[in-house]
Amino acid sequence: MTAAVPRKPSPADEWRSRILFQNDRLLIVDKPAGLPVHGGPRGGPNVEALLPLLADHPKHPPMLAHRLDADTSGCLILAKKRSALRKLHELFAAGSIGKIYWAIVEGKPPQGSGTIDAHLKKINDVSGWRMVVDASGHHAITDYRTLGQTDATTWLELKPHTGRTHQIRVHCASLGCPVLGDPFYGGAKDNKSSMHLIARRVSIPFDEGAAPITAEAPVPTHLRAGFEACGYKSEA
Repeated sequence: MTAAVPRKPSPADEWRSRILFQNDRLLIVDKPAGLPVHGGPRGGPNVEALLPLLADHPKHPPMLAHRLDADTSGCLILAKKRSALRKLHELFAAGSIGKIYWAIVEGKPPQGSGTIDAHLKKINDVSGWRMVVDASGHHAITDYRTLGQTDATTWLELKPHTGRTHQIRVHCASLGCPVLGDPFYGGAKDNKSSMHLIARRVSIPFDEGAAPITAEAPVPTHLRAGFEACGYKSEA
């Protein structure tokens, strides 16, 4: 008797395996690193194009409530209804949605914990655009604390209070501790490592008087070695 060949998971199966939370209004998924949220001028795979795979109804795919950088994995919030999308936008604008990121950074911050309060500004030049610390830019605040260390790297928990583009990456670099593997703001320009930044946890106070909706993303397999070297214990 010939053994049955295991069925290869479909793209829809793979995406649904990444659902961290869902109800009739919201979805929270674990976005993989390397996948842009929006399609760029060159095209290619992106989260927005794949949203129909998560739809309860073919004509009503979920909608993006925010974005993550292409190389950042972790919690991405989607809305199933327009009313839910409006509510999420209001909560983001008010700074009411709690976000926790984990990062492995190069070196050690000057203190074990603290607050980075540094304005950020977008600049353009012949090499493209990037964010820089500049007093004339937009106000940006990030709390951080050390969770573990090696001689060369530090595992940080980061809580942004504002949502500026590349905020955590630039703020870490401003400490003298760029995110390991960051292709734009990293210190080791010849470093071939993947960017060690995860949108680890979100907390959404969606319904007044009810407990917040929370979700937590796992550390991706390809980043575990860097986190485990700093003391992280795998959930598996």
